[in-house]
Amino acid sequence: MFISEAFAQTAPAAAAGGESSLLTMLPLVLMFVVLYFVMIRPQMKRQKEHKTMIDALAKGDEIVTSGGVLGKVSKLGESYLDIEVAKGVEMQVQRSAVVQVLPKGTIK
Repeated sequence: MFISEAFAQTAPAAAAGGESSLLTMLPLVLMFVVLYFVMIRPQMKRQKEHKTMIDALAKGDEIVTSGGVLGKVSKLGESYLDIEVAKGVEMQVQRSAVVQVLPKGTIK
């Protein structure tokens, strides 16, 4: 009495095959390509450069750590290195904490 009868409606005819699905996926694919070239690729390049810099460290190099400490490399180890921050004062830091290798003669 209060509820009217519900009649099913026919669905509109589907488009011709995969054309519409390709068009709906295109923006997603384009966004991923842009994301790769804008964010992922430069980050991978920076990581590679940082790894080569850390592998090329040698005794006597002047470095800056991630904490902002400047020092001269005095001993090299597998994953740690000792840096001299002042005469007679040495610190042990992880290799990955090295942010930058300074030109020779920067620290006096």
